[in-house]
Amino acid sequence: MTGIGRAASGAPSVPRLGRETLSFHALRLGLALGLAILTYLLFPASPAIDFPVYEVGSVASDNVIAPFAFRVLKTPAELEQERDAVVRGVEPVFDFVPAALDSARQTLTGFAAAIDQAATSRSPSPVTAIQKAALSWGIGLGPSQAAYLASAQRRSALFGAVTRVFDRWLSAGVASSGALDSVHGEIVVRSGGEDHRMPADSVSTFNMLMTRARLIHPDPSSPVGDSLYTRLLASFFHPTIVPDRATTELRQADVRQSIPEAKYEVQAGEKIIGANEVVGREQNEKLRALHDAVDKYRGSSRGARRIVGSILFDFLLIALLGVAVVAFRPAVYANLRWLLLVAMVTALVLIGGAIVAQVHPVHPELVPVALAAVLLSALFDQRISLIAAMILATLVAGQSVFRGTNALFINLVGGMAAAMTVGEIRRRNQTYRWILAVGAAYLITAAAIGLTLDLPGREIVVSAGFGVVNALGSVLVAVLLLPMAEAFTGIETDLTLLEWSDLNRPLMQRLSLEAPGTYAHTIAIANLAEAACRAIGANALLARVGAYYHDIGKLARPQYFVENQAKGRNPHDALQPGASAQIIRDHVGAGLELAEAYKLPHALRAFITEHHGTGTISYFYDKARRDEPKLTDSAEYRYPGPLPQRAETAVVMLADGIEAATRVLHEPTPDKIREVVDHIVKQRTEQGQLSRAPLTLAQLEVIKEELARVLVGMYHNRIDYPATSGGVTSAFASA
Repeated sequence: MTGIGRAASGAPSVPRLGRETLSFHALRLGLALGLAILTYLLFPASPAIDFPVYEVGSVASDNVIAPFAFRVLKTPAELEQERDAVVRGVEPVFDFVPAALDSARQTLTGFAAAIDQAATSRSPSPVTAIQKAALSWGIGLGPSQAAYLASAQRRSALFGAVTRVFDRWLSAGVASSGALDSVHGEIVVRSGGEDHRMPADSVSTFNMLMTRARLIHPDPSSPVGDSLYTRLLASFFHPTIVPDRATTELRQADVRQSIPEAKYEVQAGEKIIGANEVVGREQNEKLRALHDAVDKYRGSSRGARRIVGSILFDFLLIALLGVAVVAFRPAVYANLRWLLLVAMVTALVLIGGAIVAQVHPVHPELVPVALAAVLLSALFDQRISLIAAMILATLVAGQSVFRGTNALFINLVGGMAAAMTVGEIRRRNQTYRWILAVGAAYLITAAAIGLTLDLPGREIVVSAGFGVVNALGSVLVAVLLLPMAEAFTGIETDLTLLEWSDLNRPLMQRLSLEAPGTYAHTIAIANLAEAACRAIGANALLARVGAYYHDIGKLARPQYFVENQAKGRNPHDALQPGASAQIIRDHVGAGLELAEAYKLPHALRAFITEHHGTGTISYFYDKARRDEPKLTDSAEYRYPGPLPQRAETAVVMLADGIEAATRVLHEPTPDKIREVVDHIVKQRTEQGQLSRAPLTLAQLEVIKEELARVLVGMYHNRIDYPATSGGVTSAFASA
């Protein structure tokens, strides 16, 4: 059994749908309407009438004709990239400055005159005088360099060579070092109001000037003369070709502004894509721009009719989910918390879809329909999860932003794979299997679409990758949300039951230590109930764990229950039948108190109250009638109930009575065991104890057969082995 049969019940009694009041249904219709309004707010474009946006590689189903002229704008990144590209093509502007040569000549002449005056002065130290004169021009000279300049012949040759270098090459145009390092191609040189284009690598620079200057070096063999020659060239050099940054930036700005913002200009009546044509990137971009243009064009005129139509479209799809819930799982429809959870899961998928829709290009593989399928399968069952996945996939795919994509096919396959994969949850590592199964479904879907549309391999891999990411995220988020969903709905999944199946939990430890007979009885009942429930397709895990806790109320007074009493010591012998019956009845209430104290799940509390139903405490009732033959009121000798409401609690009731009756058999042969099983089942049926349990006569026969089979195995005859020479029988070894 799956779904609600697998999950915990503990829910309020479900009213029959035929007796629902108008307000009951109105509340649920309001919930569906609220979801429809939320869908409209998340996807404000009309889902049914806007132009579809076909993805690249898909095949258009209809002709799309532009109803009016519009532009396809470039993205900011595309526009900036184009502008940067054209800016790089703008030729930088340099100015030829003849006055720089004059400045170089004048400063060099002035410096030479100052040095000459210092060298010919009557100073006691001409070297010191030359150093002071050079320093006044901002040039520091060492003693050797000043001594070199003290020679008139060397001084004249040196200054004459520097002057010739400037006259020969500066007049042709020389740029400073580094001025052309980042320049490639041609430059524009302005001279006398005219522009001259020339290759950047044909313009001389200071480094090239220094190389040429060595051709007319006056004293290349002297290290001091060489350093002075280089020093003077560098100190008095003025570039005659200088960058005109203001003009260059102005030209770049003009070019940037000349780049159009529109990628395409679409005219009214122009065909964007034809029916049965494969959509290319250009057509896809035009369709998206048309979609946005239509939305903007109608934005001012989107009146009440348009809004109502959009909400009605969404409401009808959501209502289909409600109809399916009413038809197949009326208990979910009747329980408001359960229905609210379905609504919240639906809202979660819609919000996820709206987030995915903000990314271009749209990747419908990321819509978390699988998340809803995993949660609903884990909490309810696969049928309702399958229906929800189909309707959610249709609802999302019907929105304008997803029209023209493969969203419907992708999310149908992914959601249904998730719904079918999640069944009984017994181990944490099952999540790996869920991820693999859902991821494989998305991968195969991507391959099917890609191969059909002949898409590039890269696009197929990207689509499959997004699907695998969705599978991983959906399963992990669902597992994280599952405890909160259980707490909200009161439904306990098998994971919760597995946690409570641990016999080392405090309550079970107390039972084993304080009421060991009841503990042994509990383990036997658990084995019987699990086998019987598995045989009829009921929740075997729920039956086993419920059996563990069905008699915890006996912890209040364990000595008053026969399985915990020493032979010959029965405290009931000193009590009146009514008092004894009250003690026996109270173990149900005491069990509920312990369940509340230890936070026992509601699913397991049902076993405490239902495993006796409203049956009679027959031993003490018969004893009371022997004392009072006219006693007819048996209310104080009955259990408080209620009757078993589930197959699992009914099976535990039968197993409880049969195990207790079999335990007192003198010789529990297979025939006697089967007689006891038949008698107890017949008795409970005739007393009406099984009237509320969803069990058929065929299932009762299977239950009887399975209980008898397990009990026969428990009470099988053993062979008496003779004692060995050591006085120890081999029966210990064979037992």
